[in-house]
Amino acid sequence: MELLKKEEEKLKEECCPSFHPEKWEGKTYEWNKKKFIKASVPTLFHIPLPPMIGKKVTKMVKLAEDAQRLAENREDILLLFMDPTAFKSEMFLSVTDTVPHAENTTLTGTFVSKVFDGPFNSAPKFMKQMDAHLAKQGKKAEDYYVHYAYCPKCAKEAGHNYMVLFAALHKSQ
Repeated sequence: MELLKKEEEKLKEECCPSFHPEKWEGKTYEWNKKKFIKASVPTLFHIPLPPMIGKKVTKMVKLAEDAQRLAENREDILLLFMDPTAFKSEMFLSVTDTVPHAENTTLTGTFVSKVFDGPFNSAPKFMKQMDAHLAKQGKKAEDYYVHYAYCPKCAKEAGHNYMVLFAALHKSQ
């Protein structure tokens, strides 16, 4: 029985790390060539095909793990989603250095983050709320990147479906 309990704890550890909203809420980040690896998946009007995302994310994480390029603290790892069109989603996994056999890229610019709790399809509503929040400060987002704190299974277990919106105020690649 004790062995089964330890195995369950290990599986839980290997999934999504704990999420602390206060770490990301209302913060401004100045990224200067922050390192990521990138992949993309097709979407249908911004709705991704879940099996494709899982496969791509698993591949990205494996490449980064094999190269030992993931942050030691799993809570610091970002997986950002950005939809340049209604038919394509780009994924950016933060890494500590160049990852062989991956599409390496960087993000540079000023990014403001805000935490929301709700289903995936609420992202457009949350972006409007973020636009209003930024407008009060005289700021405007050029683009949005979304970090989902938990996979669907872990979100259900946690009772929260947190997402962090990163509003790119000024950016370059």
